[in-house]
Amino acid sequence: MTSTQGFRPNWVSSPGETIIDILRERGLSEAEFAKRLGRAEGNVKDLLEGRATITIAIAQKLERILGASMEFWMLRDLQYRQNSARLHQVNDEWSSQLPIGDMIKFGWLAPAPSPSDEMDACLRFFGVSNVRAWHKKYAHLERLTAFRTSPSFESRPAAVATWLRQGEIEAESINCKPWNAKRFRKSLLYIRSLTREKDPSKFIPELTKRCANSGVAVAIVRAPNGCRASGATRFLSPEKALLQLSFRYLTDDHFWFTFFHEAGHLLLHGEKGFFLEGAGMPTTTEEDEANDFAARVLVPDKYQVELSHLRTDTRNVIRFARRIGVSPGIIVGQLQHLKRLRYNQLNSLKRRFKWIS
Repeated sequence: MTSTQGFRPNWVSSPGETIIDILRERGLSEAEFAKRLGRAEGNVKDLLEGRATITIAIAQKLERILGASMEFWMLRDLQYRQNSARLHQVNDEWSSQLPIGDMIKFGWLAPAPSPSDEMDACLRFFGVSNVRAWHKKYAHLERLTAFRTSPSFESRPAAVATWLRQGEIEAESINCKPWNAKRFRKSLLYIRSLTREKDPSKFIPELTKRCANSGVAVAIVRAPNGCRASGATRFLSPEKALLQLSFRYLTDDHFWFTFFHEAGHLLLHGEKGFFLEGAGMPTTTEEDEANDFAARVLVPDKYQVELSHLRTDTRNVIRFARRIGVSPGIIVGQLQHLKRLRYNQLNSLKRRFKWIS
């Protein structure tokens, strides 16, 4: 025999649904039922839709009209109220972790007239039917990000999941040719030259087009509150990869290094899985390999020794960047990483960007 103790469904069924089923079986209209119950049709509608509580007096009448015992109807109503309260609490806890304000501000979600409508809109955004399904879908993300906290910032898996989901939504509208690793690797040489373009309205469309020709959808998605991700890669299908960037630090050196880092994951690690970059993420062999790939695409091997001995003044950095064909900001970022420069030196050579509302 199977025990039902501890069963906690992720749905609720009101006593009214049971009443409606019985009325249909017996061919009774709601009007006739209301007459037999001795209540106005409007009050009966509240009962059938779960808004009215079943009192002892109502339960006794239901026993006489429909046949089930008074105790059955009282217990049925009690369980419904308890499950409803529990699910409301679960839903409220989940929705409180979502960056709903930013989702509305960024245009990912329309303002809702009521909390229940807002809840439904959030579930539709994620493409799930309920909160339990959401936790199942993003269980790996919750495990990955749960340990990342700091006194100044609380990392929320729900916020990261929101950012990732928006990337998927935007990738759906990007038409890509089938994934071709050889073509993608070859395109990186041209993409590298885009680092010298100052205007994002010019280099982002070109970047998107070049990557789409190799089966890579590039989605640049602003990180909402609670999400510290800077980049992520995964295959949406065997023929389509998603390379997602947040432009979080709004500087050219970080943007381009993150792009080539994610490109490295696609080329070096293929369809192994899901890669997420951001503050507090653990260092792995794959991450080290992607970092090395990005550094050597931006500053090829034949220039690495020269970079390590480069005189760290503005003029020499600009000349070196121009000679190897990248932006000066990238060279500053690499010199800072190599500890040839402090993180507050020559930052004026980095290009800075801002989001336009």
